[in-house]
Order: sequence, then C-alpha cells, then structure tokens
Amino acid sequence: MRPVKIVTDSCSDLPKELREKFDIDYIKMNTVRNSKETPASLDWEFYSPKELYDVIRNGERVTTTAVPPTEFQKYFGEQLEKGNDIVYIACSGKLSGSVNVGKVEAENILKGYPGATICCVDSLNACLGEGLIAMRAAELRDEGKSAKEIEAAILPVRNNVNQFATVHNLNALKAAGRVTGSSAFFGNLLGVKPIIISDAVGNNVPIKKAKGRLNSFKEIVALTAEGVKNEKNPVVYITHSDCEEDAKEVEEMVKETIPGAVTYITYIGPIIGASIGADAVALFAFGDSIERFSQQ
Repeated sequence: MRPVKIVTDSCSDLPKELREKFDIDYIKMNTVRNSKETPASLDWEFYSPKELYDVIRNGERVTTTAVPPTEFQKYFGEQLEKGNDIVYIACSGKLSGSVNVGKVEAENILKGYPGATICCVDSLNACLGEGLIAMRAAELRDEGKSAKEIEAAILPVRNNVNQFATVHNLNALKAAGRVTGSSAFFGNLLGVKPIIISDAVGNNVPIKKAKGRLNSFKEIVALTAEGVKNEKNPVVYITHSDCEEDAKEVEEMVKETIPGAVTYITYIGPIIGASIGADAVALFAFGDSIERFSQQ
C-alpha cells in the first residue's frame, strides 16, 4: 500500500507543535491588505498576531483568498513524485472555494500518475474544527489505513466536531458580511455577544446570544460540556484572536466544568481572524453530533 500524506490549509489553525506531533502538512492561503497578498502562515512568519489584530482593531479591513491553484500543483506534484497518496482536509466549502480548487487540480495531476490517489475532503468546519478532522485523519493513517479508507472513515464524523465561539464585538463580522449593519450596531450597543457554531452543512451560524463577555464565556463552556458528556477522555481546544488572558480564563472554566478534560490553547490564525476579528474566543472538541442544533 502506498504511504499517505495528510495535508490541510491555512484555515485549520494547527500550530507547529500539533502539525509536527501528527505529521500534518498545510497549504497556504493568502491575506490581502492594501491590495498586497501575503501568505497566511500558521507560524506567523510575515507578521505577528498582535500586528494583524491591531490592524483589525483599528478598523482596517483584511481580506483573504482561497488556496491558489499553483500551491496545489506544487504540493500534489512533490508528494506524488515521492510515491505518496494524499488526503487533503479542506476548509468548509461554504466558507472557502479551496476544496473545489483542490479537486480540480487533483483530477488534472492524477492523469500523469496511474494508481495514485488524492482525496479532497470538505471538513464542513474551519479554524481548529478543521484541524481536529486533520488530526483524526492522521491517527487513521498511523493505524495503517489507505487514503480511500481514511476518507471513508472521516466523512461520517465531521458533524461530531463541536465548535462554540464568541466575539468581543460584531464589527469584523459585519465587514465580512456575516451580520447586517443594524444587527452589529444594536448588538454592540447592548453588549450582546453571539454564540456561533459550524452547523451540519458547514455554515457558521449564531445559535444563541449572551449578555456580556463573561456570560458568553460561561455559555460556550456549558455548551461544550453538554457536547462532550459522552466522551471518555475529552480534549478541549481553546483558540483566541489575541486575547490570551481571556482564553486562560475560559480554560479554567473548562477544567472546573468538565472534570478530567485535557485543554490546549492556541491562536486563531490569520484567515479566520480576518473574518471574526480581534478578541474572539472559541472552543473545539469531538462530541455529540452538531446536528442536534438543526432541530432547535
């Protein structure tokens, strides 16, 4: 059986430590500021988290691109030349066109490599939710599964990623078209903090509102605790957009609310950060299917 490489993209927000632990590669998207494209590095090679989020705090709009076709061509070509098959875990197709670009480039390049396999999987998630799917794929690879077997095992568990996020204000989401101008105005005025999930088809949608920052933290912790109640050894990932002290406060809440939970804190990367804005906090964990919210 051919060796398998697991690759994701800049939306996955997997820090170097986790990429190395699970032997996961990633393909870069781009951020765009003042018409200049910069690779969206998860290692913050081109600007620091504070630099990015201070730009956003100051009201400047940072936009993003999908993975360029040339990046897929380069990575796919290099791995196929080495005799590897590939499983690409992509950002939700509802949020990025990268998965479709990847499928087109995979189909084209595979014409020159009979017997090779490239699976492009829509994770139905973004941020570390996508990262969790990539880590699960890496575990399956380490169990000796083929690319096709990994894809088949991943598809049914995509909705088991529980994401609960809250933002400090709605300005960035308004600029990204996630909320209307009037909603953003009254939300900020009244101190309302939306609770956002990745739903069963890969959209980011608000499901609840909390009054005040502290209550929003309590809400995302409570929702996470409910989601992982059937997990024996839950691992809860805490991501933040340049508000580490808040993330640490949420971590303490998680430890108090979910006994035995293992926690991990990391940054929201540049692609997701450009849309969600500064001072957001999100929790991610495998748990009960997120489809339960579609019935509310």
